[in-house]
Amino acid sequence: MNIQWYPGHMTKAKRMMQENIKLIDIVIDLIDARIPFSSKNPDIDELAKNKFRLLLLNKADLADDAITAKWEEYYKEKGFYVARINARAGNGMKKIDALVQEACREKIERDRKRGIINRPIRAMIVGIPNVGKSTFINTYAKKACAKVGNKPGVTKGKQWIKLSKNIELLDTPGILWPKFDDVNVGLRLGFIGSINDEILNASDLTCELIKFMVNNYCNTLSDRYNIEESDDAVRVLSDIASNRACLKKGGELDIDKAASIVLDDFRSGKLGRVSLEVPAE
Repeated sequence: MNIQWYPGHMTKAKRMMQENIKLIDIVIDLIDARIPFSSKNPDIDELAKNKFRLLLLNKADLADDAITAKWEEYYKEKGFYVARINARAGNGMKKIDALVQEACREKIERDRKRGIINRPIRAMIVGIPNVGKSTFINTYAKKACAKVGNKPGVTKGKQWIKLSKNIELLDTPGILWPKFDDVNVGLRLGFIGSINDEILNASDLTCELIKFMVNNYCNTLSDRYNIEESDDAVRVLSDIASNRACLKKGGELDIDKAASIVLDDFRSGKLGRVSLEVPAE
């Protein structure tokens, strides 16, 4: 299953980010803790070169804690300032100010030597669609500054937001990159909801997720849906449809409805804390 998605507005958004990067001191990259590699846009590294970098592993409450710890070390070794957060619940948010100050210490010291005191740090927040940027901003600012949605493409343009007396934030739309060289990247982005569901085949996508769960989180599906796990993902999905009474008129199994149930359960954490990739890969 080869997934590619790069709608035209993302090209415009990337151009806007390129035009504004000269105003920025630090780039805050929000990634999904369940897929810390696949949710990190490689184009941002080129865009943000020579800028201070803060990497936030959002939705850490949905990811495997031990694997998230490995990703923290992985990115710290690559020179990023890193923190794990749950923006919706506010967990981990209190340390972000200190991390931004620490990351921008050289810039603050340069300003001080030039007689510039207490000038706000200008940050740009970037991330793929549906990674939780708007929720992060609203939680950080302690007020509704950004429109929130549970599907990609809610943020359409840029906006400056004063987070505190020390930090001004440029919000940007969620963007992907033009081509996923690894088919697994597209799959994982589909699993977490960063690809528009309307272009995906829900049953095919869910079968791929079932294969992963059976191989890596054995008995999770059997415990949740009271079915017998097997290597036959189509049969597992059919059994879930049967047990959840997903039926069309005439009594035919509604496989697409069952697929949507499994995807929603995964995305909301009802299948437990799941990480879809590890640094060794």
